[in-house]
Amino acid sequence: MELIVAVDKNWGIGKGNDLLFRISEDLKRFKAMTVGHAILVGKRTLDSFPGGKPLPNRTNIVLCFPEEECPPEVRKVTSVEEAVAVSKEYDVVYVSGGESIYRQLLPFCEKAHITKIHSAKEADRFFPNLDEDESWHITEESPIQSQDGLTYSFITYERT
Repeated sequence: MELIVAVDKNWGIGKGNDLLFRISEDLKRFKAMTVGHAILVGKRTLDSFPGGKPLPNRTNIVLCFPEEECPPEVRKVTSVEEAVAVSKEYDVVYVSGGESIYRQLLPFCEKAHITKIHSAKEADRFFPNLDEDESWHITEESPIQSQDGLTYSFITYERT
């Protein structure tokens, strides 16, 4: 499994079940990387998608409680163990949020695609700081880019 996330300089990822920032280049990158593959999200993240519907042109795997209802077009899993087992059926699965899903599945991921935004907003959801985790190292980093007054970099981390 791999994961993909946009973080601010404090590793914040969201507030009120929404992204902190909407950067068109980041959203285009997410789409380019995930179309044709599987994404794994939690139920609240699924609900935050446009219309609360699964993202098109990819397999949407949703980790949620057994009693939660999911749209019939998603693949529902009800435990981390089931999520890990199901992920083995796909060439690549991108863990795509939210906070609880990232934290539960980070130990099973070998690569992390991070959009690091060089500013901060108030957040109530955070991603673990990979810069402080010795088991992760940067293998690729784009030059700093700018859009709408925001500066950011695309960084790939791999597990050592």
